[in-house]
Amino acid sequence: MQCCKVFQCTASVCEKKPARGLAYKREMEPKMTKALSLKSFRTEVIESKALSLVQFKAEWNGTCQIMAPLFESLAVTYMKKANFFTVDVEENKAIETEHGVTDIPTILFFKNGKMIDHLTGLAPRNIIIEKIENALT
Repeated sequence: MQCCKVFQCTASVCEKKPARGLAYKREMEPKMTKALSLKSFRTEVIESKALSLVQFKAEWNGTCQIMAPLFESLAVTYMKKANFFTVDVEENKAIETEHGVTDIPTILFFKNGKMIDHLTGLAPRNIIIEKIENALT
């Protein structure tokens, strides 16, 4: 079983890094998070009883680019326990405004349709995991 088209390795999880100068695009990796629009935000997050983490981001923001792989890896880790979503603030100003997001990246934690916690800025993995675990209990 090949884990990716770039390296053509047979491991279940690709741990190889691209060689210097090799163009490696994240688009080749499968996404575990789902991008939301205003309509899908209501159905996927507000009407859901499950724990949902929503990351507000912009492609041009360096901190968002740093947080993206971490958010994706947490989505894999908590695949059966929580839902992970992203909102592009450039395309969805209404969601950003409705939930009072003023800085990016921001992660909002929802459970039973209510916001129960949040994180703003660059956050370490262990802090995010601690907040997820607290929300799951």
